[in-house]
Amino acid sequence: MAFLFGRKSVPTLPIPDSLKVATSVKPETEKSLLTVTQLSRVLRCGSRDISSGRHRVGLYRFLADNLPVVSACVSTWARLSSAPGDFYFEETTGTRDEKRALKCLADLSKRLYHGSRGNPGSLVTFLTDLFTGLFRDGVYGGFVVVKKDGSGVDDFISVDAADLSVTTENNRHRLSLELDDGRLDLNRSDFYYIPMNGDTCRPLGKSILQAVPFVAYIEQQLVDDMRRSSHNSGYHRLHVKVTPPERMAGEADEAYVDRINGYFDSTVSMIKSCQVDENPVTWDNVSIEYVGPDNVRAVTNSWFVNHRGMIEEICAGTNLAPFLLGYSYGATTTWSSFKFDLVMRQVKSVQSQVAAFLEWIGNIELALAGFDRRCRFKFDNNFAYQADERARVESTRVDSLLKLYQAGLIDRSSAREVARKLI
Repeated sequence: MAFLFGRKSVPTLPIPDSLKVATSVKPETEKSLLTVTQLSRVLRCGSRDISSGRHRVGLYRFLADNLPVVSACVSTWARLSSAPGDFYFEETTGTRDEKRALKCLADLSKRLYHGSRGNPGSLVTFLTDLFTGLFRDGVYGGFVVVKKDGSGVDDFISVDAADLSVTTENNRHRLSLELDDGRLDLNRSDFYYIPMNGDTCRPLGKSILQAVPFVAYIEQQLVDDMRRSSHNSGYHRLHVKVTPPERMAGEADEAYVDRINGYFDSTVSMIKSCQVDENPVTWDNVSIEYVGPDNVRAVTNSWFVNHRGMIEEICAGTNLAPFLLGYSYGATTTWSSFKFDLVMRQVKSVQSQVAAFLEWIGNIELALAGFDRRCRFKFDNNFAYQADERARVESTRVDSLLKLYQAGLIDRSSAREVARKLI
C-alpha cells in the first residue's frame, strides 16, 4: 500500500451532509476532489517511529509477519472476504446510456488502485490489500483523487493506519492524520475510512488480533521451552561405560595406564564404526545404557496437547474456527459446513461496509463522467460445492411460487415480480 505522510498546507474542505453524485452536482463535486499532483502538495512521503498510541498497530503487524498461525488467520479472513464482485444498477433499462455507464465502472475497476508497487492494479488486488489492512490494523482509509481534466476517478491513495488518530472537540470525535509537522484534519469529502468493529469508544475500530498478543506470547514461550528441552535431551543416545580391568601382578604403572587406554580406544572405535544393522560385542566390563526420557511418547503427547490448546486460543481470538486453518480434530462434514456458514455470515457483514465504500467511489466516477445514475456493488460468495444445494433451494422457491399463483393467493404481476428476483 502507498502510505503518505506530511503536508505543506491544509485546504478547508468540509464534508457535505450528503454527497449527491448526480450530474447536477458535478461542479460542486469537482471542487471538493483533488488530483494526484494537488494532493501531493498537501501530503508528502515520510516515515515515523512508532510512538504512544501507535504501538498496537506495530505489534499486530509484527505478529502477522512472524507468527505462522496469526499470519494464516489474517490471510484466511482476507482471502475469504476478497471475493470477486461487480458494479451493477438495481433498475436496468438496457439503454445505450446504461451500457456506457457500466463500461465506465468496468474501466474504473481495472485502474482503481496502484498500491505500493506503483503498477496499475485491478479491483482484486485492491480488495486483497484493503481486507488485509482492515483485519490486521482494524481500520482502512485513504483519499480518492480525480484526473486532471476532472473526467473521472484517477486513483485511491491509502494512508497508514498507524498515523490515524482521533481527537475530541466539543464532545465530538474528529479524525486526523498524524504528520511529521502537525496534523491533517480528515473532515473532508475526498477521504473515506472503514473501521473494523468500530463503536463510540473506539471510532478507529478494533483489530481481530486485539485478543491475541498475550496468548501468542504464551504459545511462543511454550515452543521455546520445547526447543530448549529437545536441545538438552537431544536424540536417543547410548552411554557406554568401560570398567578399568584389574591390575596384573608386577605390572608397572605406565604399562597399566597404557593397557587401560588401549581397551578404551578399541571400544570407542568399535562403537563409532558400528552400523545400524550391527550389534556391539564387548567384554562384560563394558555396559551400554540409553540416555533420554523414560517415556518419550508421554512427553511428546503432553507437549502436543498443550500446544494445540494455545493454537486454538489464537484461532478463537481471531474469530476463526480452528478447522479453517487445518486444525480439524475429528469434525464431521455437517458440523464443519455449519461452522463455515457462520464464518461466511461474518464475512458478508464486513463486505457490506466495503461494498458501501466501493459504491461511494463508483458514484463519484459516474457523476464526473456525466451519468445521472447511482450504482451498487455486490460480492459473489458462491462456491462450486454449494451449486447443488443452491439449485435445490431455487427449485423449491419456484415450486412454492407456482403453487401460490395456482391457488390464487397472488396475481400474475406479483408472481412475475417475485420470479424476476429469483433469476
